[in-house]
Parts: sequence; C-alpha cells; structure tokens
Amino acid sequence: MIQVRKLNDTTYEVTVEDGATTTHTVTVDPDYAEKLTEGKVAVERLLSRSFDFLLERESNTSILRTFNLPVIGRYFPEYEREIREML
Repeated sequence: MIQVRKLNDTTYEVTVEDGATTTHTVTVDPDYAEKLTEGKVAVERLLSRSFDFLLERESNTSILRTFNLPVIGRYFPEYEREIREML
C-alpha cells in the first residue's frame, strides 16, 4: 500500500507498506510535475504511480529515503516515458 501526504507546496511524504514499512520524503518541482502530467493529474497520483514504477524494479527498502522526483530517471532512464503511459 502506498500513502502520499503533502507536507508543503513541493514536499511530500510517501509511506510504503510492502513487507516492511518505509517512509520517503520526495520533492516535486511544480514545473517537473507539469511536464510529466500536462496538468491533468494531481501530484499525489503522480507520486503514487511513480512508487508503483519503482516497486516493479526494487524493494521499498532499497528506495532512497529522501530524493527529488527527477532522480528516478537517473537510475531508470525509461521513467519519464513509462510514467506518462501509467498516468
């Protein structure tokens, strides 16, 4: 289960329950969110689907505890293309 809680305009807390429970702090620049969603999807949904993407590739205990959303693309170059399809 993935829960997303907005902390402020650019920072979100994401809790993942998948065997172990982990908590992640993710920063999302509004311009980057707009680039990925074309303004059609809430950032919380973007984050939830982004964590679905990550969990298909690694365990929640392997996901960075604090990161900026674009970092996913550095580890997984297909992220931006696939997340658009997932949304």
